[in-house]
Amino acid sequence: MSENEKTEKLFKLREEAKKGGGDERIAAQHKKGKLTARERIDILTDRGSFQEMDAFVTHRSSAFGLEKQQILGDGVVTGFARIEGRPVYLFSQDFTVFGGSLSETHAEKICKIMDLALKNGVPVIGLNDSGGARIQEGVDSLGGYAEVFWRNSMASGVVPQISAVMGPCAGGAVYSPALTDFIYMVKGTSYMFVTGPNVVKTVTHEDVTSEDLGGADAHGIKSGVAHFTTENDADCLQHIRKLITYIPQNCEERVPAQPSKEPAPSKAAALDALVPLNPNKPYDIKDAIEGVMDEGSFYEVHRQYADNIVVGFARLAGRTLGIVANQPWSLAGVLDINASIKGARFVRFCDAFNIPILVFEDVPGFLPGTDQEWGGIIKHGAKLLYAFCEATVPKMTVITRKAYGGAYDVMNSKHIRADYNIAWPTAEIAVMGTKGAVEIIFRKEIAAADDPEQKQKELEERYNEVFANPYKAAARGFIDDVILPSETREKLIRAFENCENKAERVPRRKHDNLPL
Repeated sequence: MSENEKTEKLFKLREEAKKGGGDERIAAQHKKGKLTARERIDILTDRGSFQEMDAFVTHRSSAFGLEKQQILGDGVVTGFARIEGRPVYLFSQDFTVFGGSLSETHAEKICKIMDLALKNGVPVIGLNDSGGARIQEGVDSLGGYAEVFWRNSMASGVVPQISAVMGPCAGGAVYSPALTDFIYMVKGTSYMFVTGPNVVKTVTHEDVTSEDLGGADAHGIKSGVAHFTTENDADCLQHIRKLITYIPQNCEERVPAQPSKEPAPSKAAALDALVPLNPNKPYDIKDAIEGVMDEGSFYEVHRQYADNIVVGFARLAGRTLGIVANQPWSLAGVLDINASIKGARFVRFCDAFNIPILVFEDVPGFLPGTDQEWGGIIKHGAKLLYAFCEATVPKMTVITRKAYGGAYDVMNSKHIRADYNIAWPTAEIAVMGTKGAVEIIFRKEIAAADDPEQKQKELEERYNEVFANPYKAAARGFIDDVILPSETREKLIRAFENCENKAERVPRRKHDNLPL
């Protein structure tokens, strides 16, 4: 074979690999409103930066006539690239090839780039669009999934792992995304479930569609499995590009920096009047976040799930912070099972990757009721407490209004080693709210009064003077300062600068035992 013939063969094989399952199947993919594996990579990565690996790999199976269906790449495109100038490893499953099903060699390709990501300290991104294990390969494909799962576990907390579910993801396939740090889903075209609608109907007699059972909204709103839900493939990929700009490359690296942007003057000025005088009146804690953090920098995580707590990334003086905030606008900002799990998971991610944590606190306590108690609010609430306790990154708290009971302790209090705790003049730090406290403490006095209603009102005013303010806590050193809301940004910038080289050690152990 001449040199020209060898060159022509290389170009021919490259073109063949790019075609995947062929024009007809690509057209079918587009008809569903989905992009192909390679089109997704083009949108996700910086122009011209993607370098493919294992483009010529084919499966090794000869069962059920598979030896006659050899397609280059075997249903997954793998390689490395840059996003916003920063390196990543990635794989993109190709639904046009055997429905994106995972074979032994398909899994080996994914495992190779995961190993490289771990070795080189670089994030790994998976674009999932697969019919699941390749049935014709039997246990070989199942073993491939387990190899991927093991690597997900080993990479956890070492390099960021991001999953985009952009098509079907069923059965064992769901566990790889579930083991990663963030899951994106696409409305209308992606779904995740352990057992599909047909099995559900057979076993439980429930008639449910794939979308209702495991679509983006089901997992973004109800289960909390999905951290982000997006409108289409392109929107999903642009969101991943945005996330990459906030997070470090690995557990040894510090947060990335960008130019600082002062918040809009109107938002900053509104802080001093943000908290209503009536303690029972709600307000939007996101207004506090946007008035303090760099302009337009807040990127919310889990926006549709457990909205009584707000979590996400933002920048302060150009540096990434993880934000955890009670939301008075929803359930008065109370902590319940879902909010506790949501907050704990986010805090642990931040701590694993050296992202400082900032808490905006306005919490009346934990949600009472049989549903919560029987559902395990004790152990789930303990997860959030544990996450804050074990975090060794710089962590600070701003108490805007209520900080009641055990929830005060949980929300990054000074007692669990927060570095800088400040309060606005509107803060109330107490065991419980005024009305409940007075009814318990002064029960006999109220009952004996000629006018019980007037007596309770007088006692509530007296209680408020003592407890419904931040100064008793300040006198004990449980908060470090009482400040005007408009002073918050500057105070926090200086405090985080001072904690930049924080070094806190935990007791030596094999691993912790988080209350699960």
